[in-house]
This record gives sequence, C-alpha cells and structure tokens, in this order.
Amino acid sequence: MTTMKAYVFSAAVMAACFGLPKTLAQPLLVSQSNDMAYHSVQAAIDALPAQGGGILIAPGIYREKVKIVKPGVHIKGTGKRPDDTVVVYGDGALYVGGTSRSATLEASGDDFRLDNLTIQNDYSLDPAHPPSQAVALSITGDRDVVTRVRLLGAQDTLFANKGPNGRLSRQYFADCYIEGHVDFIFGNAKAYFRQCELHGIVHQTVVYTAQGKAAPDEDSAFVFDHCTLTADPGIGEIALGRAWRSFATVVFLSSKMDAPVIAEGWREWSPGKTDTLRTAYYAEHKSTGRGADSARREPYSHQLSDSETRQWSLKMFFGDTSWLPHRHQN
Repeated sequence: MTTMKAYVFSAAVMAACFGLPKTLAQPLLVSQSNDMAYHSVQAAIDALPAQGGGILIAPGIYREKVKIVKPGVHIKGTGKRPDDTVVVYGDGALYVGGTSRSATLEASGDDFRLDNLTIQNDYSLDPAHPPSQAVALSITGDRDVVTRVRLLGAQDTLFANKGPNGRLSRQYFADCYIEGHVDFIFGNAKAYFRQCELHGIVHQTVVYTAQGKAAPDEDSAFVFDHCTLTADPGIGEIALGRAWRSFATVVFLSSKMDAPVIAEGWREWSPGKTDTLRTAYYAEHKSTGRGADSARREPYSHQLSDSETRQWSLKMFFGDTSWLPHRHQN
C-alpha cells in the first residue's frame, strides 16, 4: 500500500508548482489507496479553507461530480501523464435541467488552476442515452489557468464562460487536449489557448467552437495560438466555428489544421434562419494543413496580416499577464 509519506509535499513545493502563496497550509491529498487521504475530490475541496489551497490527486479513476466555488483552488494530478488521473461522470443536460448543470467539474471561483489530469463526461458513451449536451469542464472564474489537461466529451465538452452578471473571465489553456463534436468549445470567456490539440470525434457534424460574444463592446473572445486541429475519419462536416451569439469572436494564429475543414471554414448558426456571419469576427493567420484553404474561406471572415496579429498576442490580449505562471507569461 502506498504510504502517506510518499505524497507529502510542502507548501514551498506547491508554491513552485502552482504559484500558491507560501503561507498556505500543506496541500491535501486525494487517493483511493491511502487510508490517511481523502477518497473523493469533492471531500478535499470542501475541507479547504475559504481562501482555497492546493489539492494533489493520486493516479486513479474518480467517478464523481465536482463543484468548486472557493477562490484560489489549485488541483494537480500526481501521475506521470494526464491520462493517469481521471475525474469522470456521465450527466446529460436532458436529465439535469440545463447544459451547465451537466458538468463533471464546475469551477466558478477565481484564480483556479488545474494541471496534469483528465476531466471526462462519458454520457455519450451509453448507447441508451438520447443526444444531449454533456459538459466535462465548466469554468467561469477570472485568472484561471488550465495546463496539461485532457477534456473528453462529445457535445459541449468545454464551457469557457463569464461569471455571474457578465463579469470579466480571463482564462488560459496550454498544452491541453480537448475533444468533442458539436460546439465542443463554447461560451463567452476571454480565453487564450496555446499549443492545444482540438480533436473532432465521429459524428455527422463537428464544430470546434461556438463563441458567445453578444455585443460589440463585450470583452470576450477565443484565441487559439499554435494549436493543432485533428479529427476522426468518417465525419460528415467539420467547421471551425459558428456564432452562438451575434458578435462571436474567434481567432486562429499559426494553427495546424490536420482535419478536412470545410472550405468556407466557418458556418452559420442555423443556415437559412440566422444571419450571424456578417456580425461575427472570425479570423486566421498563417493556418497550415489540409483544412487551411484561405482562398475559399467565408467572405465575411478575415485573413490577418502580420501587423494585425499583434492585438491577439498573449500580452496584448490580456494586458496584464502577471497572474499566469512565470513560464507562460510571454
């Protein structure tokens, strides 16, 4: 049996891993094989003080729903790979009264960090379930950082959204793997994705993004910087995005599109019924791969010049990057 001693990490170590204040108490351990540890992720979260703290999760599969409302909660899997530590549940919006309520992990507190684990909603894997939105991760805080995380689902896998009353939600994702089919990255957060893989799974339609900016002066957008787009074979149609709200804003920078994206790139929310492509802002810069056909893109979309990309760089996009881990600030 693994001993508790093997998982003792000082506050200084956690500060180095997560940027936690060194004054915080020793992080809590979640493990299924250690009698001295918490046996569920939610139990450890509930035990944290009001100002948050660190949680280390030992390798294993944790079948539970997790809700985080405290600020400053930093969660890290201790396995060698994100695949080693999996938090999974199988709720669908049809059964729980709404899309956001279906989330396996819901984090609404500010300064949330998640590293080196997998969050999955496996609702769609049951053939008896009717089609439904089924969120893996719902994240609505400000200054949130998600690194080396696998997000697995089908429709509406990642809900990257603003907090209550539309307050600013800055979110940063790096080195993540996100899979799904319809609108599987959606919401209206101000979110930056760096070196992530977006993977479409088998379905009649795959739409990578459904950004939700509702007004021209709203401070929200999705930026994908040096990301890779892939897809399973046998998908009917693959699009970069459609506008969940009229002023949806999505930018792909130097992204490798190794998927057969439709030549137009972007599609209307409901073809023949809505007219959002005129008002949405969809842009690319130096896309490569078989899905990067700039000559035939939707006329309302943009191919950015080198100078036009500057406003979408990490520092220009966020302004202040001091809340990011040091190695991610540039």
